[in-house]
Amino acid sequence: MNEINALETYNKLAKSYSDKIDYKPHNAFYDRPNTLSLLPEVAGKHVLDAGCGPGKYAEILMEKGATVIGIDLSLRMIEEAVMRNGSNGEFTVHDLTHPLGFEDQLFDIVICPLVLEYIYDWQPVFKEFNRVLKPQGTFVFSITHPFSDYTYYKSKDYFTTEKVSATWTGFGGAIEVESFRRSLMDCINPLIENGFTVDKILEPLPVPEFEKHDPKHFKELNEFPIFMCVRAVKNT
Repeated sequence: MNEINALETYNKLAKSYSDKIDYKPHNAFYDRPNTLSLLPEVAGKHVLDAGCGPGKYAEILMEKGATVIGIDLSLRMIEEAVMRNGSNGEFTVHDLTHPLGFEDQLFDIVICPLVLEYIYDWQPVFKEFNRVLKPQGTFVFSITHPFSDYTYYKSKDYFTTEKVSATWTGFGGAIEVESFRRSLMDCINPLIENGFTVDKILEPLPVPEFEKHDPKHFKELNEFPIFMCVRAVKNT
């Protein structure tokens, strides 16, 4: 039930994903600007980029003066992140379902964009994020919107976390991508239960640049969100 093909999928996608991440509309002009808008000032801060992919978020954050450690399940993605950022930052393979190898209260910020839907049980993940964050540290993540997922996958039981599958064609040839769909309460309650206060929920709108690249989806995203961005703060 809780096994999916995320590692295999993202190893296959790594090169094309990295090549397109700068301008692919749903990433560059929808997820990224909205997720970044939830971050506090990052200059001089220590940031954990959890599920860093090809290192685009890390690149942006380091340009703004942050010190970034990026971790990802996919070795191929880590290789792309290193190629993108050179000697800047630190990137290593790590499975978020396993304990983080960092000392307590090391980071000011944890960012986790479009990663959590590949993890079945968020409880231990959020517990570890809380552990490595400083008091009043910020945790920002984006996910596919639970209402959008429920509709897209034509689910029959909203309240049950279930494995789902979609075919992606935006990164070259068609590839089957498995993930987990869950209810809104199962997205938010693990935060509260692991020492976080929810500070802001953003149902994002695409930025104007999106329309130039994909007017059809620009119109759709202005009518109904497919992502959700959340900012939480570690309790003292």
